[in-house]
Amino acid sequence: MVQPRAGRALDAGQLTTRSGLAAGLSVTAAGLACAMLPGLTGVLVGAALIGVGTGLITPLGFAALAASTPQERLGQTMGAAELGRELGDAGGPLLVAAVASLATLTYGFGVLAAVIGMGAVVAVARRRSASASSAASPPPP
Repeated sequence: MVQPRAGRALDAGQLTTRSGLAAGLSVTAAGLACAMLPGLTGVLVGAALIGVGTGLITPLGFAALAASTPQERLGQTMGAAELGRELGDAGGPLLVAAVASLATLTYGFGVLAAVIGMGAVVAVARRRSASASSAASPPPP
């Protein structure tokens, strides 16, 4: 439900790639934090938020890659992007399991939430620094 709407909003200029990715990462991190809560409610809310976040991240990320890749390298780039997505699908559960084996599952979700949340922080920080540097530079002649 989210992916087509995110793509449509991007195409219509209602959403930027950077703000959409930051929002998706933030929602996903919040979902992982909810998954740390005890009981069924935490798991269900966590699953819903993780799904919404992933629904934002995936189409925006792939659209950004496709838009910035030369035509002759599009297949290679999208293939590498899909490989990266598959590694994330395997790496996230492995990270959670590794931490859970040392502590508890709650800490495993917490570490993954922190890692994903840092992605959102980096995206926002880069956006602000790019805005500041473009505002500070003189307009071209």
